[in-house]
Amino acid sequence: MAQIVLFHSSHGLNPAVRGAADRLRAAGHTVHTPDLFEGRTFDDSEASRTYQEEVGGGDELLRRAVTASAPLSEGGLVYAGIGLGGAIAQNLALADEKARGLLLLHGTSDLREDAVTGVPVQLHMAEPDPHEPEDWLNAWYLRMRRAGAEVEVHRYQGAGHLFTDPDLDDYDAEAAERAWAAALDFLADLEE
Repeated sequence: MAQIVLFHSSHGLNPAVRGAADRLRAAGHTVHTPDLFEGRTFDDSEASRTYQEEVGGGDELLRRAVTASAPLSEGGLVYAGIGLGGAIAQNLALADEKARGLLLLHGTSDLREDAVTGVPVQLHMAEPDPHEPEDWLNAWYLRMRRAGAEVEVHRYQGAGHLFTDPDLDDYDAEAAERAWAAALDFLADLEE
């Protein structure tokens, strides 16, 4: 089974992320959930943004993510992330030549024009998603394919941005179950 590092959303390492990790563990995977917010969780995006700025922004969060995942990466990791964690996971996976896969829920990141990777990628997004507009996702997909990634995109019509988090208004039980079923199939395929 896969060794996965799962990065949390801008809400922090909350019960939804722990539940996601438990779901993956129940399927036989080893899952690590670094706490990039050092125990803090947030109910709203504004408080999260303030905290992120106070600790040094995205650069500091990426440094924390590298510190947490580097000791685990020897045998090849599957990088996974929810929202903000997806952006972090993507950056780490594209920098790790041993990465085995990239699972993105609700978030992507920009990538350099010269990026090269063969990593399999699965993305799950609401449709529409105000945080990841259609033109952004189309450009992201084309850049990932140009970089050499195998990309599979799943869109969920009418779901909210963080539709897998049962504690948020965005939650969509049907979309969440479909996303997790596809994610588990993706992870199983990485083992073959």
